[in-house]
Parts: sequence; C-alpha cells; structure tokens
Amino acid sequence: MMQIVYDTFTPMRSKDSVHVYRVLGCGVSFVLKYFENESDRREIENYRILSSLSVPTIKLIAHTDSALLMEDIEQSAMYRLGVKADLNDEAIAAQIAKWYKQLHDEGRDFIASHGVGLYDETDVITEKNVEYIITKTNTAGNPAWDVLRAGFPMIKKRIAQAERTLTYNDFYFTNLIVAKDLSSALMFDYNLLGKGYMYADIRNVCSSLSERAKAAFLCEYGGFSGEEALIDDVASVLTTLFFGCKRAEFPAWALEALERVHNGDLLKALNNLLYL
Repeated sequence: MMQIVYDTFTPMRSKDSVHVYRVLGCGVSFVLKYFENESDRREIENYRILSSLSVPTIKLIAHTDSALLMEDIEQSAMYRLGVKADLNDEAIAAQIAKWYKQLHDEGRDFIASHGVGLYDETDVITEKNVEYIITKTNTAGNPAWDVLRAGFPMIKKRIAQAERTLTYNDFYFTNLIVAKDLSSALMFDYNLLGKGYMYADIRNVCSSLSERAKAAFLCEYGGFSGEEALIDDVASVLTTLFFGCKRAEFPAWALEALERVHNGDLLKALNNLLYL
C-alpha cells in the first residue's frame, strides 16, 4: 500500500476508468494515477521496463499494483507539458526523434528476450475481426476485402515477420514533455506502449507534425525500412478501423482509415504487400 501524507487531493481528470489526481503535501505537488481495470495496469510495468533500459520518463516517486505516484510536471523547474505549437517546432521535433530512437534501439534486444505476451497492436488483425470491421463500416461490397480474405495468411505472415521493438503507439502533444531550454523531449502516458515495428511509431509521429517539423524529425531519427512502410500501409488501416469500430460512436481519428477503404488506397496497399 502507498502511504501518502497530503494537504489537498484534487481530481484532474477521469477517462475510461483511469483517474488522475493532484496531491499536495508539505508544499510539494505530485500526480497520482489510479487504474481501475487490470488491463490498464500494464502501464505500471511499462515504467519499470523503460527505467531498466534508461529510456527517459517522468520521475516515478512510488507505485502499488494499481496506482502510480509521479512528479508534477506543471511544478517542474526543468520541464513543461507539451502544447500544440510544439508540433510545428523543428528543434523540438529533433528532440522527440532522439527519444524515439533510444526507445527503439534499446527496445530491440528487450523484445527479443522478453517480448512474449507483450501488447502488440497488430494482434487484433484476425479474420474474425476483419469481418467485424466490414460489418460495422457497412463496406461489404468493397473489393479490398476480397483481396484481403484471399491473401490473409500471407498478409498476416508478413506483418508478423517485421522486426519488433518497443513502440510507443500514442503520439500527440498532450502526451509530450519538453525541456524548458529545448535540450530534450520525452513522451509520457505508457498505456499503449508495447511491441511493434519501428515504422508504426515514425508514421504515428509524422502524421501530427508540420512539414518542416516532420523533416527535422526524420533527419534526426535516420532511415527506416521501406518494407515496414508497405506493411504499415495495410496494418495501420486495419488496426485503426478495428479500434474505431469498438467505440460507441465512430471516432473522427478513424475517418481517414475508412476513407482509405472507400478511395481504393487499402486495395492498392494490399496488392503492394502481397507482391512484395
């Protein structure tokens, strides 16, 4: 049990059974994150993994099997929370690339030794889930699905064969921390951290950056696998549609993936991957 002596305990936000509080005691402010659901508690283990690999994270003060006590970045002398304008900043984009590069480089050996059972977004790509997507999106007549059904074993094999490392999977400025002197940047909120292929993270970051910031990110990060990009052209659409279809209301962030079904992009991507 975590023993906390505090003066004030203020709710900050609650979403999907994850609750965040600001705790003030003896003039020091901390952030407490409590996970109701067992599945969300993987974030606690993810902090331990990142710490063991020396990948920068928010300073962790204490934890139980269902909660994390962390430093309060809003009170930090060194860091600040990310803002939307950071997505246009080339210097910050380069620092973000350094964090991702370290995550991927350190994560490769870790996944090779300890990756069994770790969260992988592409695990949701199954024949059953494809049929679920087709039904929920009312796209049964689209020719992409006939190609996917016929080539599913090969598609799944090629997705599985992409080299795995640790991937963050959830980039946006709301999960970003930036050094006030712009000397570093890092991501926080590791609920979706898991194993995956590097290009999935690269695409995830670059889709939110301005063109100049994207160029700075790619320059600092270095090269990536063209084969992984072809895999991602299929896998990212299918995973996005699956998670979007699981929502009570189809979300705006999944509309682009649905449009790729309608405009023929998914069909083209499937053929590219099948004939790789």
